[in-house]
Amino acid sequence: MLSSVWTQPGRETRVRDPMLDKEEDEPEHRGPVHDMEPGEPRDQWGRKADFLLAMVGYAVGLGNVWRFPYLCYKSGGGAFLIPYFIMLFLCGIPLLYMELAVGQYTQQGPVGALGKICPLLKGAGLATVVITFLFSTYYNVIITWALYYLFNSFQEPLPWARCDNPWNTGNCTTGLNRSLLHNDSTSPSNEFFYHNVLKISSGIDEFGAPQWDLSLTLLLAWIIVYLCIFKGVKSTGKVVYFTATFPYIVLIALLIRGVTLDGAVDGIMFFLKPKWYLLGTAEVWINAAAQNFGSIGIAFGGCITLSSYNKFDNNVFKDTLMIACINSATSLLAGFAIFSIMGYMAFLQGTTVEEVATQGPGLAFVVYPQAIATMPVSPLWAILFFIMLLLLGIDSQFCTVEVIITTLYDHFHPLIRKYLKRKEVLVLLVCCVSYLLGLPNITQGGMYFFQLIDFYASAISLMIIAFFEVVAISWIYGANRLARNIEEMTGNKPWLYFIVCWYGLSPILIGGIMIFGFIQYTPVRYGDYYYPGWGQGIGWVIASLSIICLPIGAVHALLKERGGFVERFRATLKSKIPDWGSLAFEPEEFCSYNTDPTVLPSYDDISRHEGLHATPLSPMQESAL
Repeated sequence: MLSSVWTQPGRETRVRDPMLDKEEDEPEHRGPVHDMEPGEPRDQWGRKADFLLAMVGYAVGLGNVWRFPYLCYKSGGGAFLIPYFIMLFLCGIPLLYMELAVGQYTQQGPVGALGKICPLLKGAGLATVVITFLFSTYYNVIITWALYYLFNSFQEPLPWARCDNPWNTGNCTTGLNRSLLHNDSTSPSNEFFYHNVLKISSGIDEFGAPQWDLSLTLLLAWIIVYLCIFKGVKSTGKVVYFTATFPYIVLIALLIRGVTLDGAVDGIMFFLKPKWYLLGTAEVWINAAAQNFGSIGIAFGGCITLSSYNKFDNNVFKDTLMIACINSATSLLAGFAIFSIMGYMAFLQGTTVEEVATQGPGLAFVVYPQAIATMPVSPLWAILFFIMLLLLGIDSQFCTVEVIITTLYDHFHPLIRKYLKRKEVLVLLVCCVSYLLGLPNITQGGMYFFQLIDFYASAISLMIIAFFEVVAISWIYGANRLARNIEEMTGNKPWLYFIVCWYGLSPILIGGIMIFGFIQYTPVRYGDYYYPGWGQGIGWVIASLSIICLPIGAVHALLKERGGFVERFRATLKSKIPDWGSLAFEPEEFCSYNTDPTVLPSYDDISRHEGLHATPLSPMQESAL
């Protein structure tokens, strides 16, 4: 029996034996649940601002600049902001809060965190790491393109402003008025990107070899990533002060320059003009949820990983609101900056903004450079624009790679210390492997492979993984239990609104997006190019690399338990995190009076003691007992 159990709100739960009580209490244990070995404390952010800037850099990426503005105009203009902000409050903010809290409480990456929360679904954590790894291999290719353009911006006129280059064809014309051009005419910026940078082939079956200039530029991109993260959060925390803030200076400068151009007002009005009738279509609401989801980085493992380096009592709620607000504000700011330029281009070409507007690489590396080339002092604006793209991409990239490093180090640190000696060697090894796997993206057929990975590695499998992650945390572990963990860390219990979202609204929304995506599935294509059957097959193999982690993780968890299948299944639904009240008992204190130090107090024993705030099990855990 327990001698005495007492707890006070906001203080630690202690177990004492009166016979062994000392005059001075030993230091109370208040901290996370992690697996680092004794004498090896987990790294932590040096300052609160380090974490916030790293999260802003991770969340605010290229998608805010080249996807959100296009998606906004396509999905109803100003009317799109209604479903966007509704989905932000019902899905984006609650899930960001959930992931940050899980990472901070467990002090583990996604694999370790989900393995403790629900062993049966720990494969969802591994799947996020696989998705992140695939993502990192091709995301750095975009940074490579930005570097290539940046190096070519130190000349006047800009190489994509004229048609007398070796890569130009007879169809190239610098004339801007489309009404005077033939249908097969192309702009010099279009030919610079496709004929000089990509040297694109006619299809994925004409793959070619890696281009030496892009290979060196890709190597430089990975060297930059390595230098940003090789010291862990200590080096990352210093770099983000520049990489996460300077893009805003450039973006504001581009906005100020853009609104002074002819046609800018028309572009901005086109961006904001509401099309209310589109709010009645399911696709607009799905796009709003998916944009929130992808922009914040839910189910990529980054939120859990970065927050795992926080102090245990960090106010994760304030962080959530700040990160979400900055992310959304950046998207709106980028929308004004981009569409002011789109209006300017439409004015020069004598056409509509709709004819000019595009998204993705075509916006960043064709349309916008073409507009910059017509401005006075064009090299300066080109340098600023591509530095902005570089920084937006690089801080998202090194936070992404940090997910992989953290996962490997959390689970294999004895082997890493034995064979690699230093964590820096592990970072170097991961960067080298990722560089080699990224080389297929810079071949003549690399753009087709790039689109294939982007579609199947992220769009197809991400929602499936996210759904099971939310199920593991909200339903099996329990939203109420997570709320008590947050109260343990911060002293404040989350609002009822968050618990309702975790239990019902967020999982339903994710499930709806997933189902709608499969119903509306159409094979990926690149422009007018349709992939052959074997190309689609490669895509599904890429998607399965992450999805297959779910059954593998479940089987592994079942095999580790004892008994029949039912007993094993029930055991894998039980969290490995002690659930004894506001804080876990200190094992050494319990063992001081227990004859069997391997036996911990049962949930029923503890909950009977007066004053103990014991957390109830989730409904799914109760049904498994």
